[in-house]
Parts: sequence; C-alpha cells; structure tokens
Amino acid sequence: MKLHFLLIAILLNINMSAQEETPDALRQKADELAHRFIIADGHVDLPYHLRVRNFRLTKEFTGIPIETDDGDFDYVRAKKGGLDAPFMSIYIPARYQKDGGAKELADSLIDMVQGIIAAHPDKFAAGGSPAEVERNFKAGKISLPMGMENGAPILALSDVAYFHKRGIRYITLTHSKDNQICDSSYDTTRTWNGLSEYGRQVVAEMNKQGIMVDISHVSDAAFYQAIGISAAPVIASHSSCRKFTPGFQRNMDDYMIEALGRNGGVIMVNFGSTFLDGEVAKNRQEMREKMDKMLTDKGLEKDDDAAKPYIEAFEVLYEKPLFSDVEKVADHIDHIVELIGIGHVGFGSDFDGVGDSLPVGMKDVSAYPNLIYELLKRGYSEEDIEKMCFGNLARVWREVERVAAEMQGR
Repeated sequence: MKLHFLLIAILLNINMSAQEETPDALRQKADELAHRFIIADGHVDLPYHLRVRNFRLTKEFTGIPIETDDGDFDYVRAKKGGLDAPFMSIYIPARYQKDGGAKELADSLIDMVQGIIAAHPDKFAAGGSPAEVERNFKAGKISLPMGMENGAPILALSDVAYFHKRGIRYITLTHSKDNQICDSSYDTTRTWNGLSEYGRQVVAEMNKQGIMVDISHVSDAAFYQAIGISAAPVIASHSSCRKFTPGFQRNMDDYMIEALGRNGGVIMVNFGSTFLDGEVAKNRQEMREKMDKMLTDKGLEKDDDAAKPYIEAFEVLYEKPLFSDVEKVADHIDHIVELIGIGHVGFGSDFDGVGDSLPVGMKDVSAYPNLIYELLKRGYSEEDIEKMCFGNLARVWREVERVAAEMQGR
C-alpha cells in the first residue's frame, strides 16, 4: 500500500513539474538544447545561392557567409540557431545534363565551399565524417559537409570515388529531370521506369566508396529499386510527407516511409511551405497565376524592377495563407515517428533552395530553437531531440562508412 501511494506521489510530482515549465522556461530549454546538441541539416543551398549572385571568392571576402541580410544562411545566424553541420548542396541544374558541364560545375561549387573554409578556419571546417563533425563541434566550429544534388556529374563509375575524395558524402541520384542514373519525381517521361542499369551500378559503387544514397527527388519506382539494392541504409536529405500534400510526388507516401524505416534509413524533413501543406501550395499557385496575369496586363515581367512594388502589394493583399508554420514541420515529424519511430527522422530544411516559401517561425538558420521548442511542447524527450538533430543521421552515416570499409576489405 505504501508503495502504491509512493508511485502516485511520484507521478503527481512529474505532472506538476511539467505544468510548471512555462513557455519562457521551455523556450530557454529549447535554446539550451539547440546549443548542447549537434544540429545537422541535410540540405542547405548556399553554394549555388552564392554562385547565381556572381559571387567571387577573393581576399576581400564579403560578409557572405559570415553576416549578411541576404539569403537564409550565414555564420552569425547559424551560431544563434545552434546549427553545427549544414550539408552544403552541390546543386547541378538539370540543363547541365543536356548542355554538358555538370562535372565542371560540381568542381567549382566544391572549390567554393573549400574556399570558405580556407578563408575562415576559425569558424568553418570540413565535415567528412561523423567523427570529424563531432571534433569540430567540440572546437566550436561549424562543419560544412557536402552533398551533391543531382548525380549528373557521375559520367563514369570512377567519378564516384573522385567525388568522395573531393568531400561529397551523399549524392541525390537525380533532380528535376530523368538523368543517366534514374527517373525524377518531377518528370513524367519515365525513361528507365526507375533506375537505369548504369544507375544500379552507381548505387553499388556509392556503397563501396562510402557515399550515402539520397532518394530525395527520385521517382517512386527508383526509390524502391534503390533501397532494394543498396547494401547500406539510404537517406532522404530534404523530403517531407505526402500525407499532407496529396498528389505531390516529390514527397514520400506512407508506404515509402515505412520501407525507409525497414531499410534503416532517415527522412530529413523539408521546411518549404509547399512541402508542408497542400492547401498552402494550392494558394501559392493560385496567387502566382493571378499575379502573372496582372503583370502581363501591365506589360511587365516578374524580374523587372518596375514589377517589384506590384508583387509586394499583391502578396500583402492576397487573402489566403501563403506560408505554413513551424507547427506543421512538427506535424510531419510526428507522422514519421508514428509510422517508423523516433530513430528515422531529421531536419533537411532546403534553406536557400525553396525561395520565399519558408514557414512562419523557420525563416532562416537562426530558428532551430523554435522547432525544438515545439517538439518539447509535444512531449519529445531530450534523447528524442538529440536523435533528430544529429544522432539518426550519424547512425546511417557510420553504417555507410562500415559497409564501404567491408566492401573494400579494410
């Protein structure tokens, strides 16, 4: 009987303690966890974002990426948000598949990332392995691991080892169009009905070289074939749940998420509003069509300076929501956890890649504590959050390294 009352008292005390955590206290805890745990982000489009702005790496290195109002990422905001290991996206637009130059572009973007590290060795460091990321974290540096978005530069199997040596640690098999490796979720051509024969060889070579297979952007058939032949778990570096965006093939449906869980992989939730909420995506498309018509009626193009005031006013006056919110990011995480457990989810923001579509509360890299706060409110433990921040990705990454060592007889 005494034991019974003791257990009741303990449970009441736990419940009262939870109630005593005010919003301010919970926010303080979220910020503390954001800086205590390593936070990795599966996809940040900084390199291409800089390139399209005619960025040049010089000794007079501009504020980018130390402190700037431009874009979603810089060192100051990353430190404020607790971001420690953003995967720099080596993004290859699909046009390079047709016009050539994919490998050269990849090399130039890798050179840019390495140049940022060389220019600021007190702030940034390479992140070629989970162990290296952990060492950099202890030293107070932000790691800049790299993932290649679009396998178009893999023109021969030997290029897999070449890009591993250059620092690439995952390859998104394709992007917006079918390529030589596989079909894209955005393309309806279905060139290969999944993976090409060459693509199957590429996946096997990625396993051998220790490069994570990224199935974001691939068609459903290519996804199932990739996980079926990969000797190591795969990742979705920046994908969300199709449940919330019916018909949006770029996201993963429940069957795919469950298959990813059985594979041991990890899905890293994309923060773009159109990835988070189908209604918001519909609103944004409707607004774009109306705005395009208005500009056409005025004889303007979207890129014209004279169009800017009209676009800004239109967005303010538009009556339907154009942005999702941080709560919806947490909804996607909840859904993945419900399907396959806490050990298979992470963050894959797509900062600097989804344009002006980031959700309220997650507008740049300073905002990770807002997401952690929401997760704490929903009852996730510190251990759960640590897994989401880096632990789950690190587990997959280490397994990919182990498989590679085994295949190479090391």
